[in-house]
Amino acid sequence: MTAADGTPVRIGVFGLLGSGNLGNDGSLEAVLGYLRRRHPEAAVDALCGGPEAVTARFGIPATRLHWYRGEYRTASRASAIVGKGLGKLVDVFRTAAWVRRHDVVIVPGMGVLEATLPLRPWGFPYSLFLLCATGRLFGTGVALVGVGAAAIGNRPTRTLVRWSARLAGYRSYRDALSRDAMRAMGVDTTRDEVYPDLAFALPTPRASAPSDPPGPVAVGVMAFHGGNDDRARAEEIHRRYLDGTIRFVRALVEDGRPVRLLTGDTCDAPVVAAILDAVDSPLVTAAEAASLADLMNETAAADTVVATRYHNLICALKVGTPTLALSYAAKSDALMAHMGLEAYCHPAREVDADRLLEQFRELEKRSAELRQTLTERNLAAVQRLEHQFNSLTAALFPAADHAHAQRETS
Repeated sequence: MTAADGTPVRIGVFGLLGSGNLGNDGSLEAVLGYLRRRHPEAAVDALCGGPEAVTARFGIPATRLHWYRGEYRTASRASAIVGKGLGKLVDVFRTAAWVRRHDVVIVPGMGVLEATLPLRPWGFPYSLFLLCATGRLFGTGVALVGVGAAAIGNRPTRTLVRWSARLAGYRSYRDALSRDAMRAMGVDTTRDEVYPDLAFALPTPRASAPSDPPGPVAVGVMAFHGGNDDRARAEEIHRRYLDGTIRFVRALVEDGRPVRLLTGDTCDAPVVAAILDAVDSPLVTAAEAASLADLMNETAAADTVVATRYHNLICALKVGTPTLALSYAAKSDALMAHMGLEAYCHPAREVDADRLLEQFRELEKRSAELRQTLTERNLAAVQRLEHQFNSLTAALFPAADHAHAQRETS
C-alpha cells in the first residue's frame, strides 16, 4: 500500500502498549496481523508506553509515549511534580511531531474511553486527547478501533474522553454498551459500528477434552481495587476480593483439583504470591504467561476457567473452555452474555466463596453443552471481525480497498 507519490503509507499505532498488560498487547498483535495481511507495504511504528518491549516483540520502531519517565509513579517530591508538569507541556510538541509524520494513526482496542479502573485525567486521557486533537489539526486520520467505553463520573476525565472521541475520524466499539456510553456523553455514534474484541481475531489453539476424573481449573486473578470512583474504599474492596478468591481456591484444592493461577498484567503478581502463600499446596501453581497466546494455551489446557481480567475471559471463551467471570465491570457481563454464559457471572467486589463454588459446579455440569455454544459464538465472532477489518480498510485506505475488492472478484 503506497501513497499517491509512490511512498509507503505511514501508519502509527498508539496506546499503553508494551507496558505489561497482555490484553493491550494482544489487541496490537491483532491489528498488526491485519495490516501485514492487507497492507504489507505500509510503514508502521508506535507511540507507546513500553517502546523497547514493542520493538523487541513486534519488530516495529517505537517511541516512548511520555517525555517524563516517571509519568505513572505518584509524584510526592517537588522535583517529581515539576517533572510531571513539564512533561505535559513537552508531550504536546512530541505528540504533534509524531502525529504529523503519519497518514493514519490507529488506537488498537483497549478500554481507552473508560475509567472502570483507577485513572487520572492528566494521565492517559490527556495523552489520547493530544493524539486526536493533533490528528485533526494536521489532517492525520485517527481511528479508535474496537475500543471499550463506559460512563465516567469524573468531569475532567469525561470531558477529555468525549472530545477525544469527537475528534477521531473513525470509531468502532467492542460492545454495544461502549457505543451507548459514548452516545450518552454527547458523541454522535450514528455511523459507529460494534464488533467483537480484537483478540478474537488471534490464532486459536485447540482446547483439551474434559478430564475424567475432573482435571485442572485455571483461576485468573487481578490486582483489583475497585474503579475510579472507589478510591476511598480501594483497600477494603481488594481485601474482600482476595479473601474470597483464596477461600475459593482452597475449596478446589480440598476437592483434589489442580489449580493454575493466571494473570493479565505485571501488577497482578502480588495477588498470585498472596494466594500461593495462603493456600500452600502443591496442587496450586502459577503460570508465567507473556502473551495472550500463552494465556490461551493455559486456558485450553484447563477443564474450567474462573477469571477476573477481561482478556483472561476472552482467552478462555475463545478456546471454548467453560468460563465463570469474576466480573468487575459491565463489559465483562456483556461479554459473557454475548458468548451465551450470562448465568455465570459473579461480582468481583463481593466475592462469596460459597456461592462462587455453587456456580462453578453448575457450570461444570453443563460443560459439554457450553463448549458447543462457544464453538458457534466464536465462529460468528471471527466473521464479524473480518467485516471490521474490511470496514477499516474502506474508511482509512480507500485505494487499497478498491484493489482488494478487485482481487476478490477476479
